[in-house]
Order: sequence, then C-alpha cells, then structure tokens
Amino acid sequence: MSHLSTSEAKFDGLANNYDQARPRYPTGLFQHAVGYLPKTGRLTVVDAGAGTGIALEGLLPHLPDDATVHAVDVSTDMIRVGREKFPHVVWHEGTAEGYLASCPPSSVDLVVAAQSYQWMDRATYVREATRCLAPAGLCLVIQNNRDHAAGGFAAAYEDLLEELSPGYSRSYRSFDIADELGVAFAEVERRASDWVQTLTVDAFVTMSSSSTQAQRAVAAVGPVFYARLRELCGRYEDGGRLRLPYVSEAFYAVRPR
Repeated sequence: MSHLSTSEAKFDGLANNYDQARPRYPTGLFQHAVGYLPKTGRLTVVDAGAGTGIALEGLLPHLPDDATVHAVDVSTDMIRVGREKFPHVVWHEGTAEGYLASCPPSSVDLVVAAQSYQWMDRATYVREATRCLAPAGLCLVIQNNRDHAAGGFAAAYEDLLEELSPGYSRSYRSFDIADELGVAFAEVERRASDWVQTLTVDAFVTMSSSSTQAQRAVAAVGPVFYARLRELCGRYEDGGRLRLPYVSEAFYAVRPR
C-alpha cells in the first residue's frame, strides 16, 4: 500500500488544477500497449484510478472507435472533469479493486493503472485484474516519475517536500512493479522514456498545489510552503521557466492464453 490513505488520495477539490497542470505520458507507451491487443472483436478497456482521464488522452486515439471504455475513480471531483472531457466513456465512482471484482471473469481486454497503482491494495488489484482479463489480455501500469537523481531543481524540490510534508519520502514508489505483477503474470515487459517538461513558475506551482504531498505541507506549515516553493523556483528558473526531468515507466503484463 501507499504511505497515503485512500481518502487522502481522492484529490477532491483539486481536480481542475490537477487536469490543467499534471504532465501527460509519452504517447509511444500507449501505442506499444495497443500492439498487444486482439486485432479482431470489440475491445473492452478499464482505466483503473482514472482521475480526470489524463491517461485516456494518450490511449483513446490508439483504440478502435468501437472500443468500450470504462473509467473508475474514488473522487467525484475527478470524475466530473473526466466526464466533461470524455462523455462517451462510462464513468464509475469507487475503488479500482472493487470495480474489477465486479467485472465478470475474462471480460476485459486491457486494464490500465496510470499514476494510480501506488494508491491501491496492490496485491488485490493484481489478483482482480488477472481474474477479469481475457486470455492474452493486458494489464498496463504506467507512471511519470520526477527524475530527482538528475539533481538540480528536481532534487531540490524533493528536499523541500521531505522537509515540510509530514511523512513524505521521495522513495515512496520504490517498490518493484515488475516483480509484483510477475506473481500473477508470466510475461512482464518494462519500457521507459526519459523526457523533460518545461513550464512556467506559475504552472509548476499550480501542479505542485494539485498534489497530496503539497497539500499536506500546507496543512502543516500554511503559506510558508508556497513562499518557500516560489523561493526555490526563483533559484532555478531561466527566463521565467523551469526544466523538470521525468522518467516515464510502463509495465506490460500479459495474461496467459
């Protein structure tokens, strides 16, 4: 389980900032996923922990037009924004594990957890994903990670969060996703993409404010957090813009035929 509870992970009240500022995923990682899927028949897809549908922005253009797509999230606020963007997607409120448990066996071709796997009861999620996937169906876990190992602004931002956000550690996603998926799936492929997001200071502050880590810091120290954050940005900005390196990872786990 994540170091944050499900209730803290709901992001209620943060959905608009979240959707505006969060980084998107390299589209090639979704294109590769679709290459695993059956070429005939109508596909059924579940976006588990869909948030505002950021992963759907990258995934839907690669799916056939007749695919049936379900999205589930615990936050009514996230679902509100997601439904406005993708009214043709079927939206459900609840946990990913609970929704998958309600799906008939072998009824889904693709299950996606984008930036949400960390929040789940992961062993239950993997078990239920395996059960509901059709033979040769795909379980995809994808996430964007700030590359704090690169040093510079990315590392300094992690220093600030670790100082001011109670309980936060930059290693909170240090578990082995491939190993956890490998308990249930015989074939797990990992792909990674290194890239840099360039954004204004205001856009970065907006992105930071949409995170539970920042919200916990604000709850602990109040406006001191944003003052320190802007001071930090001022040390690293160039022409009013910041460069934030990322490593995007995707794990492709195939259910045996």
